Amino acid sequence: MVRLAVDIGGTFTDTVLANGLGQILATSKTPTTSDNPTCGALEGAQRVLEDSGNDWSQIGSFIHGTTLATNALIERRGATTATVTTEGFRDILEIGYERRYSQYDINLVKPDLIVPRARSFTIRGRIAASGKVLRPLDEAATDRLVREISESGATAVAICLMHSYANPSHELRLRELLLAARPDLVISLSHEVSPEAREFDRLCTTISNAYIQPLMASYLSGFQKSFGHEGLACPILMMTASGGMTTLETAARLPIRLVESGPAGGAILAARIASEHGEKDVLSFDMGGTTAKLCLIDDGCPQTARKFEIGRAERFIPGSGMPVRIPVIEMIEIGAGGGSISQVDRLGRIRVGPESAGSDPGPAAFGKGGTEPTVTDADVALGLIEPSRFAEGRLKIDTQAAETALVTGVGKALGLPAAEAAYGISEIVDENMAAAGRMHAVVSGKDLAARVMIAFGGNGPLHATRVARRARVNRILVPKDPGVGSAVGFLHAPVSFETVRSRYSLLDRLDLCDLNALFDDMIHEAENVVRAGAPHDDLTSRRQAFMRYQGQGHEIEISLPDRALEARDIPDLRHAFETEYSRQFSRVVPGMSIEILNWALTVTSNAPAAGQNPCCSERHRARTGERRRILCDVSGVWRDADVFDRESLNPGDCLNGPALIVEPQTTTFVSADFHAHLDGGGNIWLTRVPEGTA
Repeated sequence: MVRLAVDIGGTFTDTVLANGLGQILATSKTPTTSDNPTCGALEGAQRVLEDSGNDWSQIGSFIHGTTLATNALIERRGATTATVTTEGFRDILEIGYERRYSQYDINLVKPDLIVPRARSFTIRGRIAASGKVLRPLDEAATDRLVREISESGATAVAICLMHSYANPSHELRLRELLLAARPDLVISLSHEVSPEAREFDRLCTTISNAYIQPLMASYLSGFQKSFGHEGLACPILMMTASGGMTTLETAARLPIRLVESGPAGGAILAARIASEHGEKDVLSFDMGGTTAKLCLIDDGCPQTARKFEIGRAERFIPGSGMPVRIPVIEMIEIGAGGGSISQVDRLGRIRVGPESAGSDPGPAAFGKGGTEPTVTDADVALGLIEPSRFAEGRLKIDTQAAETALVTGVGKALGLPAAEAAYGISEIVDENMAAAGRMHAVVSGKDLAARVMIAFGGNGPLHATRVARRARVNRILVPKDPGVGSAVGFLHAPVSFETVRSRYSLLDRLDLCDLNALFDDMIHEAENVVRAGAPHDDLTSRRQAFMRYQGQGHEIEISLPDRALEARDIPDLRHAFETEYSRQFSRVVPGMSIEILNWALTVTSNAPAAGQNPCCSERHRARTGERRRILCDVSGVWRDADVFDRESLNPGDCLNGPALIVEPQTTTFVSADFHAHLDGGGNIWLTRVPEGTA
């Protein structure tokens, strides 16, 4: 049986077909059909099956990732949503964190939290933090609530009642009553979406889930039916933001977990490659047609987080977006891709993105009606893209249209010819991406200089050396099939599900019987989800506690034994917390009580084992062939660059920049201050030449 992976991006849809041993049989990059993304996915799947000589009946595993959920939230294309909170808490969204994200900005733009106050409703009833019912749910008020929801025009409802994570009975009963009166409503419950304390984050996450749930449920149902009609018999698994996979049913119920699912696949690929090569400190660089994503990987594991923000008003300022509390691979993503549109602002500065030309009409060079200058148009004008081989040769590149767009959109305003306008665009977009990487590293307390960059995506290898130079990264690895890297990463991901529960307790007063019963419930829930996608695999689990000194506002993640806790574990937990606290803050606080707010459990199937990259100690000069005129990014002058076909290169081949290594779905640009060689596994290594020796 073969395995199929489909990653639908904003500009291109990537498709990969592999055999049971993980060997890539065929790949494809097709333009994303924005009106109906399933059409582009079907085209890609049919193409790889035809190229490999397989048919639909031979597909035993299908993994899918999509940007649809992310784009719907960013572009605000979801359902009209209302909220229902406990009486007295109508203004949770208005109050937020009770602070301004930029204290002295008099023109501060508050984040758009989707639901205005006019669609925020309440109902009487109250549950304590312990789970005790203090006041019963006012079921008689349901008729009034239904009327208010109907009059507001809402078709989706986010229910977030106080302390429902401790006792969900009121939320469950309210959903039952609302659906009895309005069966057409789509309802998300906070205890199912994000069963954690902190009502603002929990409400925002539930709103986001309800907002995209109708769209994603319809899309996933149509996607499954379309592929079923073609003859697909195996279940479709969805990539999640945490780097695991889940079933279509779970994805339709909790679509918020699909946000950033495509980039997560890229991080999984980079982590696997890092493990294969024994590289501990890695920077993953994924540049596609719409965005660029950077992720830090330490000891073979991508950096993770329990919270991120959607649609920030200020790109690098926390608090300027809508908080979402789900398990996620932590990365920084900016609007810098091949389709990012360039313009000159009123101060005469070149600006690139975040607006994108997408796949239709796309960059002017695509010849599909686009007229605004993009990053891809700049790369074409700089000579870095071979027109006849772009996108597997299926998409004709119009060099003249690209140059015209550059002159019209940027050149005229600054008095520059097409090539110099393209050079300016390239400098700006590469600095934007490097600045994002530097910012991400500083926030994480990490250093980029000692890291290896793993570059992939349709534009990643093309811009890798230019970004690395600015980020002070000296070594770059470009894996095989980099143009469809995220889709390749899907094939290495396990089926997994993470669940979190809030159960407050002081460490010294921990009720172990109650806690172990809580973990038993969590294991049952998570295993049911994972077994649906991996019915025969052995499963592993990981338990964590989120601990802090009493009175603090933020927790530290501490690993727990993968078994029922016993009294003898308490001293070990205290020691583990103080060790981690000391590592992060250089000291412990003596005499302070330790409290635990949240408990987490992750159940995972077996991921394909990472192999060992074949060794190749030989080095020999690669045979040169054709040459191409490019505008050198180091000297700023036109010069000849060697052009190599990646398929013709052999392990041990070395070459100096400037050079272009061309393959069907991308091009690796070797800048003049880098040299390249192929290792035993066919990966391209780019190493920066020390200044003065190039």
